[in-house]
Amino acid sequence: MPASNASRPVVLIAEELSPATVEALGPDFEIRQTDGSDRSTLLSSIAEADAVLVRSATKLDAEAIAAAPNLKVIARAGVGLDNVDLKAATRAGVMVVNAPTSNITSAAELTVGHILSLARNIPQASTALKHGEWKRSKYTGIELYEKKIGIIGLGRIGALIAARLQAFETTILAYDPYVTSARAAQLGVQLVTLDELLQQSDFISIHMPKTPETVGMIGAGAFEQMKESAYVVNVARGGLVDEEALHQALKEQKIAGAAIDVFVNEPSTDLPFFEHDNVVVTPHLGASTAEAQEKAGVSVAKSVRLALAGELVPDAVNVAGGVIASDVRPGIPLIEKLGRIFTALTHDSVTQIDVQVAGEIVEHDVKSLELAALKGVFTDVVSEQVSYVNAPLLAEQRGIATHLVTTADSPEYRNVLTIRGALSDGSQISVAGTLTGPKQVEKIVGVNGYDVEIPISEHVLVIAYQDRPGIIGILGRLLGENNTNIASMQVSRNDDGGQVMCLLTVDSAVSQDVLERIKTEIGATAVREVDLTE
Repeated sequence: MPASNASRPVVLIAEELSPATVEALGPDFEIRQTDGSDRSTLLSSIAEADAVLVRSATKLDAEAIAAAPNLKVIARAGVGLDNVDLKAATRAGVMVVNAPTSNITSAAELTVGHILSLARNIPQASTALKHGEWKRSKYTGIELYEKKIGIIGLGRIGALIAARLQAFETTILAYDPYVTSARAAQLGVQLVTLDELLQQSDFISIHMPKTPETVGMIGAGAFEQMKESAYVVNVARGGLVDEEALHQALKEQKIAGAAIDVFVNEPSTDLPFFEHDNVVVTPHLGASTAEAQEKAGVSVAKSVRLALAGELVPDAVNVAGGVIASDVRPGIPLIEKLGRIFTALTHDSVTQIDVQVAGEIVEHDVKSLELAALKGVFTDVVSEQVSYVNAPLLAEQRGIATHLVTTADSPEYRNVLTIRGALSDGSQISVAGTLTGPKQVEKIVGVNGYDVEIPISEHVLVIAYQDRPGIIGILGRLLGENNTNIASMQVSRNDDGGQVMCLLTVDSAVSQDVLERIKTEIGATAVREVDLTE
């Protein structure tokens, strides 16, 4: 089976992307180019790829993903993911990233351009004049001033359109069941029902996601409610406007015109409603600006770098959590290390893992911390590469129930992250950590119910034994005899003469032979070393 160069991961660019994309990838990868629209070429080229960058012409289905055993990330330089089999990628542990905000300005500006074109008949007048026809009276238009613009879907693009059209002194009506009245007031728009928007608007622009509920949302019933002077614009998704119903509405003069950039099937060049002179159509140009393409390429290039470095990627669409808050981000490497320590402490198979997050941090979305914890737990357990995508799948495949538990109550530290697990023999293990001080020092603050506070280093020893005098001296001697320097040590016990939990950080790895000698000489119930160097 082919394998990529271990020192330089292979990044396959399957479609033409901006030079800035390659520049953003940097010198750490072997960059290869291929024609992703040629199926046989794609399947042979992708075999050694660690990452593949595409736009919309390359189809990355289950077959293509299976042909890429080294693949870790698929990057779509754009928003839509119709050409990527998300389920197949997730099953294979492949992260899928896109550039969700790269085209929002371009799409908003195209929408405004279409509205202006409809209002002033710009495309039709231009075509007529180029054909030698001077028809000023035929192409008399209307002003946007004091018109009502209806925006269906007040997300990022809808909000940008509202802001731009307010400069024309229009009234902006909006329908969006997930937007609060306070947010609408902040944007300077009036929230109305969908029926009210359809009945009152002079221009209607739809900006909804494509779901079973929104397909055909602007159909025959909607056209019946509109004014005969109304115009409809769709620069969002093909199918949100029923194409047959649109044709009938135009044919029967139920609306004044339409501007369409997206279609049910693409490319489309001869749809029935194209015959109407009051229709403006463009070939899916929403993201087709130099700036949007560059933003998309650079964005996914940065995501590829993060993904191949094993980091969480905010724009990974098959990783729960979304954008990671700045207060949450420092906890990700901490809880991943705690996961590896947790694994080192286990002595039987794990049946349940609870990731507990306590403190101020729970004001934010902390789902990413659960993913990081699971990644740490499985990093030293399985032979395959563990990612934030496949870590939950590894738990599911092993019948391990996982839960994320949050609480604002954290009496001793500002925030505490804990991984607690139930083992098949009925016992439980746990490890807790926190970040302290201005430098956000990573510390272990609890192991199996014992309170400790010790900085995390590359080499951590966890030793459990029965409390009695002289043990510390024996540990120092055995480690000293093997040229192992102790950086820090913490001893915790629940009862005088009871069980002791001892944590040491040391400057170098400790051999298995030395660990066995420690266990024998002090009669330890457990001696574990956690190597966090990789």
